[in-house]
Amino acid sequence: MTYHPKSAFMRVMMERGFLADCTDYQALDDALSQGCVPGYIGFDATAKSLHVGSLIQIMMLRWLQKTGHQPITLMGGGTTKVGDPSFRADERPLLTPHQIDENIAGIKQVFAKYLDYEGDTPALMLNNAEWLDGLNYLDFLRDIGRHFSVNRMLSFESVKSRLDREQSLSFLEFNYMILQAYDFLELNRRYGCLLQMGGSDQWGNIVNGIDLTRRVLDHEIYGLTSPLLTTSDGKKMGKSADGAVWLNADMRSPYEFWQFWRNTTDADVGRFLKLYTELPVEECDRLGALQGSEINDAKIVLANEVTTLCHGVGAAQAAEATAREVFEKGGVGDDLPTLVLTAEEVAEGISIVQLLVRSGLAKSGKEAKRLIAEDGARMNDAGLHDAGLMVDAGALAEPIKLSAGKKRHALVKLG
Repeated sequence: MTYHPKSAFMRVMMERGFLADCTDYQALDDALSQGCVPGYIGFDATAKSLHVGSLIQIMMLRWLQKTGHQPITLMGGGTTKVGDPSFRADERPLLTPHQIDENIAGIKQVFAKYLDYEGDTPALMLNNAEWLDGLNYLDFLRDIGRHFSVNRMLSFESVKSRLDREQSLSFLEFNYMILQAYDFLELNRRYGCLLQMGGSDQWGNIVNGIDLTRRVLDHEIYGLTSPLLTTSDGKKMGKSADGAVWLNADMRSPYEFWQFWRNTTDADVGRFLKLYTELPVEECDRLGALQGSEINDAKIVLANEVTTLCHGVGAAQAAEATAREVFEKGGVGDDLPTLVLTAEEVAEGISIVQLLVRSGLAKSGKEAKRLIAEDGARMNDAGLHDAGLMVDAGALAEPIKLSAGKKRHALVKLG
């Protein structure tokens, strides 16, 4: 991309790897250069916390505010009643209004850590139930529905992929993209919102909102998407061996959160530093380029920076201290049985089942698998639920602590 942005926000998006696509780079950059631009991202309330998969969007809103603009966090109190079908194989379970309200209350706790709702350009916390709950169906069909072509809606990849696999798409879900487009229209009408951001899977929904607003209000608004992140080994960002990495401390402890980032694959360190921390780009590049055991120092910086943003500096320091106590200074590690592996043994990865057996925590592969299935196995104090997990040399750059139950532990390290 040869475009050189004038605005600080667009520079950050491009330099740090947040930008996948934009509906009009030049016009959006001009608007950002001329004054405060309100921009929003929508979050459906499908759980009581967001997880790491949403963190790239939260950081985009944070950077929007840090560069002088107004972030809008839109809670999907209305759209959650429908469910976003984008790139899903099946319909989301429908939640009751009470469940949705409880989930929104939990999610709001996350945003308070990343955004300022009271400063010079205060963030706005809105709920689309404000305008969706009171809609009259016939009026909505006549005033809004007439602007949508079913032919075009069927061509969007999020819908097309579902139909191509001959998986059912309910009429309820099919309406989701109309409701999301209507959100953008209402945010522009009520709050002067000029920008919608989201993951690249939301491109079709965003473009629909821009078209609708142009048709109904004759206003120019913009869309910007981030890449859908996977780790370098192809796994979806936000998932770990023991499930979703939640951002709320009551659903994932700060220590386990810290360990998730500390266990980042070597190849992802530089990229994750740019996306999930506020360290200068040059420092992110320097840390990401470290080799051998030095890359572990960069992983600790990553874990500390991300944990500080999410849980506070005290939680980050406590997590690092606990990890060092276990793995570096001995601590409980001094008296633990230790399995020493050669580089050749882990060149192509070694299964977690083998490690449990060879470390003496399980007598057989069958017992190891049962231990994992019954939630009795842990790695670095985080639950193990995937018996197919492979451990590579990168993960063994520092000793790994394995546990069977609460009292039996072992260390695994490279010799």
